Amino acid sequence: MDRDKHQLDRIDRKILDILQRDGRIAMTELAARVGLTTSPCAERVRRLERSGVIAGYGARVAPAAVGKALLVFVEIKLAAKSGDVFDAVRRELLHMPEVLECHLVAGGFDYLVKFRLRDMREYRSLLGDILKRLPVAAESHSYVVMEEVKDSLYIPLDR
Repeated sequence: MDRDKHQLDRIDRKILDILQRDGRIAMTELAARVGLTTSPCAERVRRLERSGVIAGYGARVAPAAVGKALLVFVEIKLAAKSGDVFDAVRRELLHMPEVLECHLVAGGFDYLVKFRLRDMREYRSLLGDILKRLPVAAESHSYVVMEEVKDSLYIPLDR
């Protein structure tokens, strides 16, 4: 990614702000909103895509509408730590479709994992499977979400 080679100017930031809010906006409308004609605006968007600043586009699906209303965060602590262990954990968690996010973190535990599931029965089964499959998993702490107060992919951009 060439993000570091290109400083984002005011127009780039405005384009990113608008696209984060409405990724399906017509290029003519986007151009008008940022004060450009369509061709230069489209070229800026293509450059932002090529450089990796725009990582992709996608539909946000309502979890309950597809039977995945249960949201669970799990802290996983490993009994041993090494590059090989972290690589093995990474491989296992990357291939689990229920894992929405996985972060290796500093602090009192090693991984913070976000799961989207059907129900507690699926969660119980999945947690048992994870603890068996992960090398040297020592302990886990689960947090079942009772209410999603805010869930956003929007990244505020400094102006």
